[in-house]
Amino acid sequence: MHTEHDWITTPLTADLLRGALDLERTEHGLLPHRLPARARAQNTNAQLAMAEAQPSGVRLVFRTAASTIELDTLRTKRDYAAFPPRPDGLYDLLVDGRPAGQAAGNGGNVLTLDLATWEGELTPGPVGTVRFTGLPAEEKDVEIWLPHNETTELVALRTDAPVAPAPDRGRRVWLHHGSSISHGSDAASPTAIWPAIAASRGGVELINLGLGGSAMLDPFTARAMRDTPADLISVKMGINIVNQDALRLRTFGPAVHGFLDTIREGHPDTPLLLVSPVHCAIHEDTPGPTAPDIDEIGKGRLVFAAMGDPAEKAGGKLTLGVIREELSRIVRQRAADDPNLHYLDGLELYGESDAAELPLPDNVHPDAATHRRIGERFGELAFTEGGPFAARS
Repeated sequence: MHTEHDWITTPLTADLLRGALDLERTEHGLLPHRLPARARAQNTNAQLAMAEAQPSGVRLVFRTAASTIELDTLRTKRDYAAFPPRPDGLYDLLVDGRPAGQAAGNGGNVLTLDLATWEGELTPGPVGTVRFTGLPAEEKDVEIWLPHNETTELVALRTDAPVAPAPDRGRRVWLHHGSSISHGSDAASPTAIWPAIAASRGGVELINLGLGGSAMLDPFTARAMRDTPADLISVKMGINIVNQDALRLRTFGPAVHGFLDTIREGHPDTPLLLVSPVHCAIHEDTPGPTAPDIDEIGKGRLVFAAMGDPAEKAGGKLTLGVIREELSRIVRQRAADDPNLHYLDGLELYGESDAAELPLPDNVHPDAATHRRIGERFGELAFTEGGPFAARS
């Protein structure tokens, strides 16, 4: 254990962070955001506000010869009333790109949500500390991936050797937007969310705008993507639209066109991949909305059910099958004038046969093994030779 005078405290600044679009100074420290302030000001949805402040894909990146690293954070953990506490969020440590440690968060606030009303009660808590020891005492690249499912205010970084920003390694930047599946729901750890797995396979720097419950074709999200430098862009769209029964076929297509038009204002020639939903049996042919199954909650299980009626498709209600057809049609139409626009059927990432082998535990969200499968398949389909994100010589 190092004594107090052995420590070097390094100010937490933007040049030590990757994956965030904005940093907010708070009374405790630095709060990473995944949407810029302008977008947050236009949002009125509490779920999106919570999701964008959870640092999925956000990591501290620096060079150091330190053998011991301590990071003080103030987390806000989310629990559900009438259910056991959720597992503590994890911090993943990479050294020179390879896994080198893992630590659970501690201390912090707890937000307890009522599933019937989605109202929350906040219980304040103290700043916590995660610690990594026994690292090689030589210069190395260090990454600390923050918990993908806990709001995390960065308070202090201490090491037993100086810290410097990591140099730019020349890797391409991949900007991705999607739902809670892209956010990382039920993944094992922050580097085990499917976009992080795919990014590792593709050798790219990830900016993850997977926003739980909030892939809703919001114009302010499109503008954030338009204004974010990126070499590769993907948009995975559909499940949240059905979950919330938010649009009809009449409005869905124009909204997709508008979202893509806005992105193209800032990225006219960037490879842009539109990804349709993965398999979700309850909504393949049944519209939303989606709601917790009250009977299962009474048994202590959080399981979701489709509240719509398949007959409502005739009136323009959306199902995942309808959405896949519409997204495929839109890409075929636009690709005539946009050769860098591509389509990926989400069933190629996780289809009906995958669901038979690896069912969605709550009928909507993939488990850790399924995140790995989706990430590996996306890496293979998107980043290898012939894929839309393949490296160009």
